[in-house]
Amino acid sequence: MSLNRNVAAGLVLLLPLATAGCGDFIRQSRSPSQIVVMSLTAASGAEPGELGGTLHSDVITLVEPSGGGGRVPTVFSDNAEIVMALLLKDPGQPGLASTPSAINQITMTRYRVTYQRSDGRNTPGVDVPYPFDGAATFTVPSTGTVAAGFEIVRHVAKDEAPLRALRTSGNVISTIAEVTFYGRDQAGNEVQASGSILIDFGNFGDPS
Repeated sequence: MSLNRNVAAGLVLLLPLATAGCGDFIRQSRSPSQIVVMSLTAASGAEPGELGGTLHSDVITLVEPSGGGGRVPTVFSDNAEIVMALLLKDPGQPGLASTPSAINQITMTRYRVTYQRSDGRNTPGVDVPYPFDGAATFTVPSTGTVAAGFEIVRHVAKDEAPLRALRTSGNVISTIAEVTFYGRDQAGNEVQASGSILIDFGNFGDPS
């Protein structure tokens, strides 16, 4: 009987912990909203207005200073733009569609970028740039779309291996960058969404 009482007491003590863990899991996965990534485009830092579906990331760019005197080597970070829309997981029934409300809006606050090569050589700092986390705050509205800009290749990555060696080697490293955004709906439920873009790193021709 003593053993049974001890087991029962242990179960009672563990119950609140199990309940708390279960509650966290349910809260993180119960959002009625989901994000659709409509597009993900990027532009070289040397030509920030030229957004496209593939990024040619120039590891070093020769720039003419405003005062003249000849071109000087410069490192630019590269920016990207993501366009998102919101959908409800339950679209409703024919003739009675569900309509998102203000509480379904999702506010994104951070993102993570990772790089991969198609040949499977993916060691950060050796084969591909290091992954990194960034901050970007914007809200995906209940209707329509939202476009948000963010940094997809950092300055420091072009001063580190393996990108630094591309300044003089003439080689090109082709990667797929996966960008994952993290946020919450207005009820506090966690939501995330991902998109990918091809990035070719090399010492490309400089804009005139």
